[in-house]
Amino acid sequence: MKSKKNQVFYAIVVIILAILFAVYLFTISPLLSFFWFSGLFVGFILQKSRFCFVAALRDPYLIGGVDLTKAVLIALAITTIGFTIIKYWLVINNEPLIGLNYITPISLATVIGGFLFGIGMVLAGGCSSGTLMRVGEGFQLQLIVLIFFIIGSTLGAHDFGWWKNTLMSCNKTIFLPDFFGWLGALALQLSIIALLYIFISKWGDKNTGKY
Repeated sequence: MKSKKNQVFYAIVVIILAILFAVYLFTISPLLSFFWFSGLFVGFILQKSRFCFVAALRDPYLIGGVDLTKAVLIALAITTIGFTIIKYWLVINNEPLIGLNYITPISLATVIGGFLFGIGMVLAGGCSSGTLMRVGEGFQLQLIVLIFFIIGSTLGAHDFGWWKNTLMSCNKTIFLPDFFGWLGALALQLSIIALLYIFISKWGDKNTGKY
């Protein structure tokens, strides 16, 4: 049995190179340096937590595991609260509402895209974040997935205008605060997430024999 090689030296070299590259980016723009460290930090968390949206959606059906699903729901709840605070602050200060122009209608394109992407994620064994994480770990299959992920994203961006004009723009855009107010929209979304959390918890208890 081969003994594991000590990789501390390589880790130190990588850290030094990452810092030097951050310094170089800082000379161009401090924001680029911030983005660089943010990406490294998020990647480290994803790798250590094994966080993957595919596993979160797949595991409850295949093995009854719900831990990652709960983590995704908690992340969605935190994100919902955070973005609501940011956007509401912009509204009360008469600032432009960032991202409002990117709210698109729910249409057949949403269903088709979700179905195709869901199949692709399961066959590839990873979502976008999971694929990037596993490429960093040296998985050769995920490198192939990443290449075709880039190709598919490029083609999607190229043909987005057709999808928008054909399927998306013909439907009505729904912005929940317009219907329920900011507090009502926040309460509604958090309630839905809470119900899903309760459901998935019971699902996990049922499949692990805790009932």
